[in-house]
Amino acid sequence: MRKWKIALGAAVAVGAISVASVHLLDMGNFGLNAGTAGAATPEPAAFVMPVPVVSVVKKTIPIYLDYAARTEPIRSITLQARVPGYLQEQVAPDGSDVKKGDLLYKIAPEDFQAALDQAKAQVQRDEATLDYARSNLGRGTELAKSGYIAKDAFDQRTSSLREAQASLAVNQAAVRTAELNLSYSEIKAPFAGRVGRNQASVGTLVSVAGTVLNTLVQLDPIYVTFNPSETDLAQIEEARAAGPIDVDVLLPGDAEPRHKGQLTFIDNTVDRSTGTITARATIGNAKFALLPGQYVRVRLHIKQQPDALMVPQTALGSSQLGKYLYVVGKNNTVDQRIVSLGPTNGDLVAISSGVSEGDQVITGNLQKIGPGMPVSPLPQKPAT
Repeated sequence: MRKWKIALGAAVAVGAISVASVHLLDMGNFGLNAGTAGAATPEPAAFVMPVPVVSVVKKTIPIYLDYAARTEPIRSITLQARVPGYLQEQVAPDGSDVKKGDLLYKIAPEDFQAALDQAKAQVQRDEATLDYARSNLGRGTELAKSGYIAKDAFDQRTSSLREAQASLAVNQAAVRTAELNLSYSEIKAPFAGRVGRNQASVGTLVSVAGTVLNTLVQLDPIYVTFNPSETDLAQIEEARAAGPIDVDVLLPGDAEPRHKGQLTFIDNTVDRSTGTITARATIGNAKFALLPGQYVRVRLHIKQQPDALMVPQTALGSSQLGKYLYVVGKNNTVDQRIVSLGPTNGDLVAISSGVSEGDQVITGNLQKIGPGMPVSPLPQKPAT
């Protein structure tokens, strides 16, 4: 029994020593951790968004009025025959460009040549008759002076001379008519332009002003017709008073004009149903790049605006308050400016209010910044 108690006491003593050891070990670890935690840990620097910026610049810009327009030919005619006959030849192929006086069609000329020859023969006969009548009257004049011819016979000779003269004049006119008819057998271009698709096959019996052969349109210059609103009329008339108004023509999809001309016509009444007026510009078209009936866009240069504050259009943002720009403000922070827009000029837009010359406008990373945020400006090439 005594031995059992001694063994139990020894076991309790060993357990107490183990617990004390573990407790001392934990206290050491706690001290170590406490020493480590007491050391200062540096915080990482805050990220600053780099942004491209350009300066607001002043420049003189042209002021334009833009309109949808349509091209029209200055002259467009239907080609028809002036004399009847069989169509002998189509000289100008379909769609060819021709000059004034070029031969387009030929009508069989044999009948007209025969009529001309007959008329010339009549003239020769009348000239011979006239010569005889003139000589006969000369002889009668001498006989009448001597009293060897009656006055009635003398009057007959005078009448014969006048009849011969009239007959000659009639047949000379017939010659001119026959010559015209022969010339009409050749249908020529009355002006330079382009012929369309042939509408009468070779061998067709054409009638006077009844058979359509083709069409001919003038392409250079060409009209461009558009419809300004009555509210723009005052600006246009003011610009016309200062001098000719230059007009640019842009084809669909073009950013820069390919053709230029001048405003040459404004109608004298305003359409009541649309509130617009018909206007027309005359455009040079030496390369025939424009064809009648095309839809184009016209730009009227009405004046120059000096000292316009220009910024890239890509820098603009939109909100419920309107258009705005992000500007680098004090301490390189973002400043939001509500702006009023003016006319555009290429990729630039004029700002009527909200910015000043020299302000640094942010043009990139606009979705990643907001008012008050710090930024790192990256100057770009100034707007031009």
